[in-house]
Amino acid sequence: MIHFHILSAFPESFSSYFSQSLIKRAIEKKIIKVSIYDLRAFASDKRKSIDGRPYGGGPGMVLLAEPIIKAIKKIKGRKKNFKIIVTSAGGKTFSNELAEKWKGEFKHILIICGHYEGIDARLTKIFKAQEISIGPYILTGGELPALVMVDVITRRLEGVLGKEESVEEKRIASHEVYTRPEIIEYQGKKYKVPKVLLSGHHKKIDAWRKKKS
Repeated sequence: MIHFHILSAFPESFSSYFSQSLIKRAIEKKIIKVSIYDLRAFASDKRKSIDGRPYGGGPGMVLLAEPIIKAIKKIKGRKKNFKIIVTSAGGKTFSNELAEKWKGEFKHILIICGHYEGIDARLTKIFKAQEISIGPYILTGGELPALVMVDVITRRLEGVLGKEESVEEKRIASHEVYTRPEIIEYQGKKYKVPKVLLSGHHKKIDAWRKKKS
């Protein structure tokens, strides 16, 4: 079982997604466990401050290192096989290859959701945390990247999908797919399923899918 730990300033963002579909079934089957932590619970002042102005000036705020350090120490404890990830637009791009690697190496994955201008850089140095991005664009916060990473890793775990070959990389798959009916008529024009998919010729079908993938 992989235990995902997610540290966020907006913990309520996750309840809907994790209570439905594939992730919900994986949790119920105890293939994964997901724990959400409110970053503000680790703030030391009465105002529950988690951010501060950046040194050197500039717009926006930076997440404070101290509340995150307190959270990491509590969450990690004496756990082994523990991976710490910080979501960051400037991090290494997440991929299926990374997901496959992590699922075999780690029993605990802590995802720290970045926000504002980012997280005090000293935190990644202290804990040797890995900065990860899910694409060449900027998001408001790290909650969506955290959801993406949990989803991608989870669907690769044995027993999550109905069949092992449902993981696309383990078979010849195409983004262009069709189902019944064979012909759809819209505004006087007929849209048909490609003949090769109706042929029953598996080699030709695989070749078509490979071309379209």
